[in-house]
Amino acid sequence: MRISKRIRFGIGAVAAGAVAAGLAMVLASSAAAGTTLGGSAAEKGRYFGAAVGTYKFNDSTYMTVLNREFNSLVAENEMKWDATEPQRGSFSYGAGDRIVSHARSRGMSVRGHALLWHAQQPGWAQGLSGGDLRNAAINHVTQVATHFRGQIHSWDVVNEAFADGGSGGRRDSNLQRTGNDWIEAAFRAARAADPGAKLCYNDYNTDGINAKSTGIYNMVRDFKARGVPIDCVGLQSHLGTTIDSSYQANIQRFADLGVDVQITELDVMQGGNQANIYATVTRACLAVSRCTGITVWGVRDCDSWRGSDNALLFDCAGNKKAAYDSVLRELNQGTPIPTTPNTSPRTTPPVTTPPVTTPPVTTPPPSGGCTAAATVNQWNGGFVANIRVTAGAAAINGWRVTLTLPSGVTVTGAWSANRSGSSGTVQWTNVDYNGRVAAGQSAEFGFQATGTAGGLTPSCTAT
Repeated sequence: MRISKRIRFGIGAVAAGAVAAGLAMVLASSAAAGTTLGGSAAEKGRYFGAAVGTYKFNDSTYMTVLNREFNSLVAENEMKWDATEPQRGSFSYGAGDRIVSHARSRGMSVRGHALLWHAQQPGWAQGLSGGDLRNAAINHVTQVATHFRGQIHSWDVVNEAFADGGSGGRRDSNLQRTGNDWIEAAFRAARAADPGAKLCYNDYNTDGINAKSTGIYNMVRDFKARGVPIDCVGLQSHLGTTIDSSYQANIQRFADLGVDVQITELDVMQGGNQANIYATVTRACLAVSRCTGITVWGVRDCDSWRGSDNALLFDCAGNKKAAYDSVLRELNQGTPIPTTPNTSPRTTPPVTTPPVTTPPVTTPPPSGGCTAAATVNQWNGGFVANIRVTAGAAAINGWRVTLTLPSGVTVTGAWSANRSGSSGTVQWTNVDYNGRVAAGQSAEFGFQATGTAGGLTPSCTAT
């Protein structure tokens, strides 16, 4: 068994990585509504998920509980950087694909964990720094999110980037040393690669209003004000024998910023208060309409990374514990999410425009033709560009975009288009799913490159 995390107790709190979740397919859960965790959560418009490892998929007791109780999955380790890109530029998706396939075959949604994290980096990435590390990290985000595009409900884009203690500041890591904008750059790259997924920041020891959670709150508020694409905050909630009295208020203040909140890695030390703490967490989430789901970090006590804490809802034989009963009772008594514009299931959003973006062309394209406009996220040594192709007064059935790149710029990857060339004058043509564009509507593709973007002025020809 791989140990994915080190136990880090603060005051009864510990740390981990992230969790699985989704709203899009919860009603299709095979579980009966009201009698299982996933079924009852689905009745309230939410999910109740579990972190899983493929090494357990041959354990019949484990799989019986998993398939019966949960309507969302997240990979314990199978989607982290060391697992998905063990060698630079060589990607391995088999284990992650297996989890996604199992979830989708049973109507479960999937939470992606985690695109960038200071821990569990492959050895080759640990030896990088500066612009080389930044390029590698953004390329990793782009490639992995593109591979799973359309299959992930929520991504933990960045995990555990804030320091413990009273400063409320960032953790010192090789990623942080590439520049303070690395989190922003990761979120922009993730949005370009998978516009339909919710993008989350995830962290531990944030289970109440404290210096660390306030530092994250300030970052999210800044991102929302500047148009950086962030949709949700994950509170890991590795809890001891007590729970912070400001737990629900902390959820609410993030929700008030206009982001969803997800309880992403819940586990609670066994003791006389375990059932009450699980109930309190569940009740707090249900009380805030933008708290959209809960994930426990594991299925049974013997599957938990917390060893003898017996921190989960089922014992090793798969029997329900008192904590299970308390959670199910709260779920059944909870209030459904109201169907209002800010809480309804999310549709594919437009790509937000960063401050360094070249504004899209506003002049309507000619009848039967098309225009193209570029938006750019530049960092020291590289950039990600998103190209929007807009049809004129008549629909087009295919397009070709031509772009002359500045000297020193080399394209290292692209998505949602076929590419010819990597420097100088480069052409992109549509793929099968985005060639037909209705009159006045748009299609998008993107690419990553090294160098400095300058003013990108793409031209479009209908084909």
